[in-house]
Amino acid sequence: MPNARFRAPDFTRPPLAGAPEARFASVPADGVLPPGFFSTSNLPTYVHLGGGQWVLPARPRMDCAILRRQGGVEVIEPRRLQAGDLVAMGEAEDGSEGILVHGEGFLAGAAGAAEFRFMSTEVSRERPVNYEELAGRLLEERVRGGYLLWVAGPALVHSRARHDFEWFIRHGFVQAVLAGNAVAVHDMEAAIYGTTLGMDSAGQPTARGHALHMRAINQVRALGSIEAAVESGLVQGGIMHALVTHGVPYVLAGSIRDDGPLPGVHTDALAAQDAMREYCVRATGAVFVATALHAIAVGNMLPAYHTHYGAPAELMTICVDQTEFVVNKLRDRGTHQAYGVVTNAQDFMTVLRFYAERAGGGAA
Repeated sequence: MPNARFRAPDFTRPPLAGAPEARFASVPADGVLPPGFFSTSNLPTYVHLGGGQWVLPARPRMDCAILRRQGGVEVIEPRRLQAGDLVAMGEAEDGSEGILVHGEGFLAGAAGAAEFRFMSTEVSRERPVNYEELAGRLLEERVRGGYLLWVAGPALVHSRARHDFEWFIRHGFVQAVLAGNAVAVHDMEAAIYGTTLGMDSAGQPTARGHALHMRAINQVRALGSIEAAVESGLVQGGIMHALVTHGVPYVLAGSIRDDGPLPGVHTDALAAQDAMREYCVRATGAVFVATALHAIAVGNMLPAYHTHYGAPAELMTICVDQTEFVVNKLRDRGTHQAYGVVTNAQDFMTVLRFYAERAGGGAA
């Protein structure tokens, strides 16, 4: 899993040296793009602003527009645009219309322009997983002051991977967590009652256990917030306790099927997307564990690169699920740099922690 160096385009040589400036046109109405607008991908994209100045737009993500701002350009969701805003125009990605999509920057020359060399192998449960190298990348990001985003599903809690995730939080490998209401509910049910969805640690149902998650929600709602539940001593361990006590931010996005929900859960989908996006733009790496919908949603918000260390670098993206379907679905939706680990959450978290600890990851 090499961390390939980025090769920047040479704007001093043809055809880029003679390329025109990017064109911009006004937005005709709030949230409505002009015909012929440029639609972004998750790859490094340069915009020619004149005088040989090619710039990478701020806040990159796929399926958006490029907004001209004073002093530069920014990738923005179309729904955020207002009438009169200036957005980049054109469909060409080769620089001939002043916009260059530079996927080749991460390639060794043997692959096509639309895929990164990093993590480009096929997804298969039969492929061995180099946990030592995965742990090494996490350690590298921690040492360099990177920003690791974790996206988790409730199976992480049910599968007894909860304590391993706590360990990663406590030792500085988690800078933000994006999840749904269920992750927090079942985690705090475990903290309060020792069960998840009424099941004990051995996976056996308990008497009247079906109601315990509702009782946990009710107690947290009575206190007013997850933070208050931790501070009061109601919740004394688990993922949410670790996040609160270590000051790690989190976003809980609600869904149509949520129980409760817990206080602090975003029940407006666009508000949830906006909140999640603020952490996505900081990410230098992302780990998706046992969550199909959240993985695909966050994958669409993440570019395939970041500029945290100066020059563009690959944004490490790891997707863990017990079936190939989720990983392939994520890649099919544009997150082609995702490295798929086909296993269950418990095995992944336990083995990854083992290698991280062996490499000295418990020292921070």
